[in-house]
Formats: sequence, C-alpha cells, structure tokens
Amino acid sequence: MATRPRDLYAVLGVDRKASQEDIKKAYRKLARQYHPDRNPGDSAAEERFKEVGQAYDVLGDADKRRKYDRAGVGGVAGRAGGAGGPGGFDMGSVTDILSDLFGGAAGTARRGGAGTASRPRTERGRDVEAEVSLSFEQAMSGGQVSVEVPMATTCQTCKGSGAKPGTSARSCPRCHGRGVEADSQGLFSISQPCSRCHGRGVVIDDPCPTCQGVGQTHTVKRYKVNVPAGVQDGSRVRVAGKGEPGRNGGGAGDLYVITHVSPSPVFARKGEHVEIEVPLTIPEAIRGAEVEVPTLHGLKRVRVPAGTRHGTVQRLRGEGPPRLGSSGPPARGDLHIRFVIDVPATLSREQRKAVDELERVMDGDPRADLLARAEEPRP
Repeated sequence: MATRPRDLYAVLGVDRKASQEDIKKAYRKLARQYHPDRNPGDSAAEERFKEVGQAYDVLGDADKRRKYDRAGVGGVAGRAGGAGGPGGFDMGSVTDILSDLFGGAAGTARRGGAGTASRPRTERGRDVEAEVSLSFEQAMSGGQVSVEVPMATTCQTCKGSGAKPGTSARSCPRCHGRGVEADSQGLFSISQPCSRCHGRGVVIDDPCPTCQGVGQTHTVKRYKVNVPAGVQDGSRVRVAGKGEPGRNGGGAGDLYVITHVSPSPVFARKGEHVEIEVPLTIPEAIRGAEVEVPTLHGLKRVRVPAGTRHGTVQRLRGEGPPRLGSSGPPARGDLHIRFVIDVPATLSREQRKAVDELERVMDGDPRADLLARAEEPRP
C-alpha cells in the first residue's frame, strides 16, 4: 500500500495560515540545520534536508501553495516535466535561499555558463568571539580595550587558492564547476552541495604545503575595540568585518566581544538601572533628614521624608547607566535608592534610656489593628 505523503506544512513546522515570510523563515532555519555541509555522513539529515526543500518549493510559491491547499500534492503534480526541471521542481526560489545561507554555490549552479564553470564559490568568513573583563566603573564609562582573537586567515603562500604555488585548482568533474548537483526525488528534485568538491566548484590535485589545500592558516589577531558606556555582564559588542576573512572573494565575518563586568561594592545593576542601599538611623527615618548618597557621578544630597519605612525606594531619574543603542543624546537609566533602617544590635545605658522614653511617649499599639482583624469571626 502506498505511503501517504506528509503534510507539507507539517514538514516545515508552520501553520496553514502562516504568511509567506513565515514559511520562508521556517525553511531557512531547517535548511541551515540539516544542510549536508553541517551534517557530513548523516543520511537522515540529508533526507530531511531534501524533504524541507521539496516542501518549500510548493509552499514558498503562492500559486503552487493555492493549488496544494485545494487539491494536495496532486494539485501541483501537473507541472511535472515542465521548464521547472525534473519532476516540475523549479529550483529558482530554493537555490536563491541556499545561496544566501551557504555562500553562493546554489546561485552559481543556476547561472551556469562557461564563464563560471571553474570559479570556486565565494564564502563569507566565520564570525568570531572574544571575551574581555571590565570593572564596574569601566562598564559605566565605556572606553577602548585590547582583545586577542585566534582565527583563520588567508594563507599567504597560496593566497587562499589552496593550490601549491605554480599550480591551480581545476573544475570539479562531478558538478562541472557549479558546486551543486541535482538529486531527483520523483515529483520533486533538489540541488545540494557537490559531494566531490563540497560546494567549492573546484578540486585541488596538488595542495599548498603550508595550508594543506585549505587556503587558510591560523593566527592571533590583536584589536583595539571601543566598548560603549553602559554594557552589562554578558553584553555582546559587534565589530563589523573583523572576523575571519572570506574565501574566494567572500566578505569577512564579524567580531563579537563578550563583556564580563565585575560587581561593584556599592551599586547593584538592575537591568537598565542601578540600585544602592542607604542606611538610616531610627531618628532620621522618623523625623526625616537630608543625607548624602553616592551616585555614578559623585556624592549627592537627597531628602528623606519623615516617616520613611524600611525598604522604601526613592528614584533619581537619569542618574543611572547609559542605555545601549539609544539615539541622540545618551539616554540614561535611573538610580534607585533603597533606604534601610539601621537597628543597633546593642544599646548603651544612655541609648536604652532614650528608647524607653520614646516608647513611653509614643501613642498606640502598632499591632492593634492586625490583632483585631485576626479575631474577627470568619463566615
């Protein structure tokens, strides 16, 4: 008995009401996840890659999608053998996306022609990361830091070709320099990176002795990076074009600097804001006071209202750290001042006498209302 084909929406993991953009995003994600270059030797991943490509060929085309929604796979089967290629599979939209994801091999296959047959596909360089440690003060003010980044760079012996000096790469005999090969799957067909040249479009018979045919060597790059004011622990600072160089004319990747910020003995970071605990004496909390508190810009006097309770927070707008990514003048978070009542652990004779006198003159029992509510009859 014939196996019923899987629902194409389920293959891409999207709802039937998904927009064309959502379908495209789902395909890009799955194609990247199951691409043969990322799963060498994994036949299950290869089959999944083909399956999502077939699903996107139908759902990624608005006209095919309408036919599929009305009549299922049979609604799009009539195109078999047409200009779209084997089984009616039009590689246009899929190969364009594969070109974006994997550096252009699929796009090269579509363009074809003698002028491009032996040209290896371009590849964007990898993004790289570096970590830096900052004090709390450095994170608040920003500044320049030095980073060392191990990365692959273009081999100077072969200038990135991978071939021994005096020799050159030749067009791949399997894919004829296109970098991809088509695999027919009944109704559908999908292109994938060539199994012989792994999508490069060329093969190297006499590899470079320095890089062993890879076209890249490993080194350590040193950069001065401007860290913006206001970074937090774990912030990622992007430096465009400072990652690994691309291959065969591809653009360089980016450098991401990960910040590790030491805690402050005074301030606590709370998202876009900072908080500080300020102790108050019992008299200051009762009658109010004007006290001096630290801020990110030095000491500042603030007014404590009479009757301030333990844990009361007072906010100073714009006295916090700079907000990352704000346009115009640097916007800043707030400084939260948390007042805590300083209760002495021991009392001198004079202090005890003063407390006894205070208790005598204070009116009422602060727990009276609580106890009254607790004694009320329950329904």
